[in-house]
Amino acid sequence: MPEEFKHIVRMAGTNLEGSDKLGYGLAKIKGVSINLAEAVIKVAELDPSMRVGNLNEKELTRIEEVLRDPSKHGIPPWLLNYRKESQTGNSLHLIGSDLMFRVKSDIDFMKKLKTWKGVRHSLGLKVRGQRTKTTARKGRVVGVAKKAILLEAARAEEER
Repeated sequence: MPEEFKHIVRMAGTNLEGSDKLGYGLAKIKGVSINLAEAVIKVAELDPSMRVGNLNEKELTRIEEVLRDPSKHGIPPWLLNYRKESQTGNSLHLIGSDLMFRVKSDIDFMKKLKTWKGVRHSLGLKVRGQRTKTTARKGRVVGVAKKAILLEAARAEEER
């Protein structure tokens, strides 16, 4: 009996579209790049042209197991997103909410230490050396709205 096609597949805390090819579907999980997705597919011994909706439960658990600890399954450390972590020195790969929590805690740590990047984060400015003279002007008045100022001044004169 063939498996039924699933239009939405839940994997690693993310809803994936069943019509996507396996590599691109896995890449929609936060923290998984297309290169890592292709490596996971190769390690899990699946067909890369397969659709996400055609996966059965056994294949889903195999993919999630490889995503949980890719270095244990032979995926090289340069594909992982936390190489030589500061506390343990081991290479990790974080996905989903774990990745978002770790990034937020790293930013908070930089703010606490008052490093250059931490200060820039706390001020809401660009962090990686970009120019700020003409960009990153959100929330502030950029120019002078001459017409609006003149109209307001004229209304104020009429009210007096």
